[in-house]
Amino acid sequence: KWEINIKKRSLTQNYIYNLLYQILLIVLPIAVTPYISRILGANGVGIYSYTTSIVTYFIMLGTFGLNMYGQREIAKVQDDVEQRSKLFKELFFSKFITISISTLFYLIFFCINNEYSLYYRILLLELVAAILDISWFFQGMEDFKKVAIRNIFSKILSIVAIFIFVKKPEDIWIYLLLYGLSIFIGNISMFWDIKKYVIKVKKINILKHLKPMFLLLIPQIAVQIYTVLDKTMLGMILNDMNEVGYYEQAQKIVKLSLSLVTTFGAVMLPRISHIYASGNTKLLKENIFRSFRFVWFLATPIAVGIFILSDQFVPWFFGTEFLEVASLLKILSIMVIIISLSNVLGHQFLVATSQQNKYTIAVSASAVLNVILNIMLIPFTGAIGACIASVAAELTGFLLQCFFVRKTFSLKNIFSNSILYIFSAGIMGIIVWLYLNYFNSTTIYCTFIAIIIGVISYALCLFIFQDEFLKIFLEKLKFLFKKEKKNS
Repeated sequence: KWEINIKKRSLTQNYIYNLLYQILLIVLPIAVTPYISRILGANGVGIYSYTTSIVTYFIMLGTFGLNMYGQREIAKVQDDVEQRSKLFKELFFSKFITISISTLFYLIFFCINNEYSLYYRILLLELVAAILDISWFFQGMEDFKKVAIRNIFSKILSIVAIFIFVKKPEDIWIYLLLYGLSIFIGNISMFWDIKKYVIKVKKINILKHLKPMFLLLIPQIAVQIYTVLDKTMLGMILNDMNEVGYYEQAQKIVKLSLSLVTTFGAVMLPRISHIYASGNTKLLKENIFRSFRFVWFLATPIAVGIFILSDQFVPWFFGTEFLEVASLLKILSIMVIIISLSNVLGHQFLVATSQQNKYTIAVSASAVLNVILNIMLIPFTGAIGACIASVAAELTGFLLQCFFVRKTFSLKNIFSNSILYIFSAGIMGIIVWLYLNYFNSTTIYCTFIAIIIGVISYALCLFIFQDEFLKIFLEKLKFLFKKEKKNS
């Protein structure tokens, strides 16, 4: 009998590895943002943002809700090699078919006689890369290390290539090509280890997965409406790629910051799905409460930091052409907390426990509100209006999820641990604000020192109040690599 021994990793280990992976997914645009902002300018960044937002829709439709569904379902059968092998092949071929159909429509509508046809053709590579993305399988197996490690080389290589080959505004096509290649190489490299996890199976049934995948596609469409459609609507309504560029840069910073928190949600989803399948309700609630506390612990100081530092950070990071980004970041900073809390209720609980209907209603209502507010605000306030609409949409979705889980988790449960972290983050914000006003500098050095001061002051506040979560978090980080070495 063929067997494989899958080592269970701790949540802390998986968090670190998945955090690395999620950061790498956006590290290509982030790491080169100061350089690209100055080379391509606001218009070039706007074209990049607009065209990639279009291809994102087709990837989302082609993926057909598989990534979230696949991660959850693999988690349920992760200990059964035959079942997980059968499930992997069914889901992989399902995605191959749906993305192929999506790619055909993409070719017809955007790659022929379009103002940006060249860019859209280059971005076909991203659709091909989406077919080869099997990260959902490793995440379901709670093996986040392989996903992270396999992407490191391709990301670093692409960043080096950008600095070598992108030299003028007209090189935007090279930037898009390198962007697509980094994703393609990272995804195809994950097939190296897949034979260690799956065996040959004779019969597969693709059709049985289409309905549950579709049910998860609906909320993903809704989420994309208020994460990607903002850029599309800015481009269509204003026909001003500069505004799109400002909004794109602000969203990059928020997404990177969010990855530090929501990565924990990706780690918790397969764990909670596995616990839910075993029927251990008590343990499930304990894990959810742990997630809420983690969100308050990390998201609160990050949100305050973005708000306080935006005026000093934007000039040296993006360049003086992007000064408007600072105002956008102030508005979007609160989303770090809202989205992180919503991620716990939505992804970690409702989706993990197969209550996606409630999750779908919440995000769909948010999407509708976002579109309405975009139509009302963008013509008059541009990117600022898009930011306001996004915050309102996210808050609406979170409140609806609170309503749906009120019998399981009351608002008191959700906010019970928030006071200490909000207070500590407030003290941190005041200290950093005083430092910035005293020196009144917009240099990288000043920003770096401000971040250090913020981290130290926040940690000291928690230490003074003897926060148990801080102690646990530091202890786990301290022994993480020792445990990993021992397990190996």
